[in-house]
Amino acid sequence: MSLTDIQSRIHAAEGAAGRPVGDTTLIAVSKMQPDERVAEVLEQGHRVFGENRVQEAASKWPGFRERFDGIKLHIIGPLQTNKARQAMELADVIHTLDRSKLANALARLAQEMGQCPDLFIQVNTGEEPQKAGILPADTDAFVAECRALDLPVLGLMCIPPVDEEPALHFALLAKLASRTGLTGLSMGMSGDFETAISLGATHVRVGSAIFGSRET
Repeated sequence: MSLTDIQSRIHAAEGAAGRPVGDTTLIAVSKMQPDERVAEVLEQGHRVFGENRVQEAASKWPGFRERFDGIKLHIIGPLQTNKARQAMELADVIHTLDRSKLANALARLAQEMGQCPDLFIQVNTGEEPQKAGILPADTDAFVAECRALDLPVLGLMCIPPVDEEPALHFALLAKLASRTGLTGLSMGMSGDFETAISLGATHVRVGSAIFGSRET
């Protein structure tokens, strides 16, 4: 499938949901993709990309930013506190704010650096013990904590359990965001982004459907 195909499907899903075309930001997830594939997508005009690991982002994106204007980089994987500074220097948006220690580190660095990427709070909607994220019951308090630190929180992010209906998790995330006055919803991937859009996703994270299988 091509970038154009994915964009067409996104626009169709927006229309079916009664939303304006272009209402959803497509994040092309380029983790573990070779540079030539990423360059092909850049050459087609796309500029919003997602990386899981700060180290990979640091090795890949400074070079691309020298070649292409207007790139927006999103960190969508787990963020270690000791990588927070590097992430803030590289990224325009971080989707995986998930604990108080990280929130405090980002707030301290924001004061020191005079800027901070936009942020999404990751919610563990499936309450899976092996997965990062704030529990749904703790979301309201954590949003308030981040606001008290003057962090620029745009919205919430989730990754539904692989064996459960994603719509249930997308609906829960939308409810939590509405309750806390947040408008951003980072949800939906290659297999379920149309469902996510129908439930209000503002950002969808699509990798393999654009780039093909990742290198291992």
